[in-house]
Amino acid sequence: MGRYDNILELEPNLNGGDLRIGLVMSRFNRDVSEGLLGACTAELAKRGVEETGMLLVTVPGALEIPLALQKMALTDQFDALIALGAVIRGDTYHFDIVSNQSASGVAAVQLDTGIPVANGILTTDTDDQALARMSQKGTEAAQVAIEMANLLRELEEVTQ
Repeated sequence: MGRYDNILELEPNLNGGDLRIGLVMSRFNRDVSEGLLGACTAELAKRGVEETGMLLVTVPGALEIPLALQKMALTDQFDALIALGAVIRGDTYHFDIVSNQSASGVAAVQLDTGIPVANGILTTDTDDQALARMSQKGTEAAQVAIEMANLLRELEEVTQ
């Protein structure tokens, strides 16, 4: 039981011991993406996800991430997915389009498929901001994926 005596409360569960996690990483802004990936996979391993329980695919940029996520989600082989990449503001409106469309696509995948997707796509004004945030964002994406995969399992158990 949690904080409420008369209400069943599902507590966060960050044990990734038996989870299969798919990762999709953008190769654009590669240094930042690889920093996100390193932090993310380190946290997944720390939380018990085996290396054999992870599959990484790379795509050219952030706009391609949702399609790869969708294809992976439809295989029904993953408990959760993680999107990793960086969209860094330039001098044109392109930043807004890519940021908004990639985020919308990532959200659509999880809602359409029922597979949780952690959005680890950074959207920053500068390279320095992205580099400063990549470790924390990669770590948080791993935690979100594990927590949501476990939550959906628990919800399935208590609602049957």
